[in-house]
Amino acid sequence: MTKKILLILIALFFAFASADTILAAEKGNSRKGKYTYRKVFKDCNARGAIESKKPLLDPSTKTQAQWKRIFDKKKFEIFQCKEEWEKLSEQDLLDIYTYLHSHAADSPTPAKCK
Repeated sequence: MTKKILLILIALFFAFASADTILAAEKGNSRKGKYTYRKVFKDCNARGAIESKKPLLDPSTKTQAQWKRIFDKKKFEIFQCKEEWEKLSEQDLLDIYTYLHSHAADSPTPAKCK
């Protein structure tokens, strides 16, 4: 009986450990996302589409659920700079999403672009 319980516990441990690894692979790089997010607006400003070189929205202007909804539906009109957003790769979008989601208003570490 003890051996069965031990085997079940070991199996559960490996199941949770592998699930964590799989989920970690789907996360982007928050630091790269912050850089890319800012670069989009610098490029947009250089093109003359917006007046500010700084991002129009801080990460803390939305909740995590709101950022998730925006990126799931790929509704990037909120950011303006359509041309720049269309040029971004899926990895760049994942990095930006990770940055914005990680520092949203309801996250453990809300932050603002500086």
